[in-house]
Amino acid sequence: MALVMTATYMVAEVVGGIASNSLALLADAGHMFSDAAALGLSLVAVVLAQRPATAQRTYGFHRAEILAALTNGAALVAISVLIAREAWERLAAPPEVQGGLMLAVACGGLAINFANLMILKGGRDSNLNVRGAWLHVMADTLGSVGAISAGAAIYFLGWRWADPAASFVIATLVLYSAWGLVRETLDVLMEGVPKGISVEEVIAALTEIPGVLDAHDLHVWSLTSGRNMATAHLIIAEDADHQSIIDAANRAMASRFAIQHATIQVEHSELASQCNPCGSSAVGG
Repeated sequence: MALVMTATYMVAEVVGGIASNSLALLADAGHMFSDAAALGLSLVAVVLAQRPATAQRTYGFHRAEILAALTNGAALVAISVLIAREAWERLAAPPEVQGGLMLAVACGGLAINFANLMILKGGRDSNLNVRGAWLHVMADTLGSVGAISAGAAIYFLGWRWADPAASFVIATLVLYSAWGLVRETLDVLMEGVPKGISVEEVIAALTEIPGVLDAHDLHVWSLTSGRNMATAHLIIAEDADHQSIIDAANRAMASRFAIQHATIQVEHSELASQCNPCGSSAVGG
């Protein structure tokens, strides 16, 4: 729904931007074009992520969503830089702009963007791919607000500089949002520890399990949004039961840290001392 509405009104903004000679409207149309591409990319990524794992891709296609989010974020950065550059040049010599037409078209764009935000808001907090698409639409909503403000200033006050000024402010806000998305997706691709999880707290939770003497070689990462993974090596007491320790470790990781997929290796303390007399670090390895 968001894709169809965005692509349809993008054409109206292009026509309106050319007719009114408004950079803010054309910038908003550019946002809508990137929105349409982002929404299409996100939709493809969602479909790919639902495909089952194969012998060649044992984790399936979940990372397609992260790649889509990274592409969307990088596109937003590039678009914001181009808009800021053009706005800076126009500030020196503001062209004639038809404020009334600009205002009318921008109001329609705001309505479309607001509807798209409502459609996409449900998944933005739990999925980076959807968040990337939502940020695209939010950036376009800011573009519409800026275009409306500039159109009103031009129509009622004759401030021609309001058009490039609004475009520059919009580009700055878009860049700020896009950079945060790019940073988060890179953290996932570099297998960083997911937000809200402390490695030290995970180790403490594992060593609190009765029978666990030590926990080390812990790795925690995200396969994609909402799919946290972990591996750990536990040294257990001689009289401890392997399976009960593994079950308790999995329950602790799932309930306290939202880690649903964990691979736990356990060894009795005597065997561990023979295999690893020098010990190992608690994290990594």
